[in-house]
Amino acid sequence: MTSFWSWYITLLTLGTLAALVWLLLATRKGQRHESTEETVGHSYDGIEEYDNPLPRWWFMLFVATVVFSLGYLALYPGLGNWKGLLPGYQHLDGEAQTAFATGEQGWTGVHQWEKEMAKADAQYGPLYAKYAAMPVEEVAKDPQALKMGGRLFASNCSVCHGSDAKGAYGFPNLTDDDWLWGGEPDTIKTTILHGRQAAMPAWRDVIGEEGIRNVAGYVRSLSGRDTPEGISVDIEQGQKTFAANCVVCHGPDAKGVTAMGAPNLTDNVWLYGSSFAQIQQTLRYGRNGRMPAQEAILGEDKVHLLAAYVYSLSQQSEQ
Repeated sequence: MTSFWSWYITLLTLGTLAALVWLLLATRKGQRHESTEETVGHSYDGIEEYDNPLPRWWFMLFVATVVFSLGYLALYPGLGNWKGLLPGYQHLDGEAQTAFATGEQGWTGVHQWEKEMAKADAQYGPLYAKYAAMPVEEVAKDPQALKMGGRLFASNCSVCHGSDAKGAYGFPNLTDDDWLWGGEPDTIKTTILHGRQAAMPAWRDVIGEEGIRNVAGYVRSLSGRDTPEGISVDIEQGQKTFAANCVVCHGPDAKGVTAMGAPNLTDNVWLYGSSFAQIQQTLRYGRNGRMPAQEAILGEDKVHLLAAYVYSLSQQSEQ
């Protein structure tokens, strides 16, 4: 931040506090000091307000608020480039230790977060390392590990896949045995570590609206679905169009290719819906799904534990 903006923010903040103090004192000075039965002269629904002074304890609360704000601004960075009087945090031997700031170093929210994370890593790191040394399949059988994995899932994955891990529109269900990229333990871990980028191209400009309808009807027929009444579809032509354009990703049997993240079109699992209109929408405009990489956020040890938890969910569905 430049010196101009630093001074601007500092003067604006302190000036506002000074104006509030003046307003508080000036208002109190103009008030009467004794209680009275007189009212201020207006009434709302028959309720009138006595013209009495502000209670002293209430006035002192305002004063305490101003004093607190000044103390806060002195300790924490809140006045332009002012770093605050609180010390910063330095990490020694993997542990967070308090140390007086040097140079530009001072208290920041980032430093506080780093301190807390370093403290947690020092406390729980050996436990994560213990599970990281075990195969994912074994970790998935450990009750304590599953509890820890469940908490990691709730904090990092449930916003997309749901608290029950059963997914939502555009987000896969992790509790069944249908996997876009494969459900083997190491594959699940790779997916969480490095993320996935799926892409279904748009076909409207390639096969036209008639081709969209025919392919949609054919794809629905693969899972035993009929074309809605009133819609004219050539299933045979849809099959030919599918064979010419779609088998590269979905395979000649339409059962998908996990190496490409292409879904099986012959089952009853639909990521973006199975209605005729939804399938046409997918064909017409394509789909793009992205699973963000978690390695930089969680680290490999936590991802190992998380992969074991996700793997356990699909194993339960098979039992």
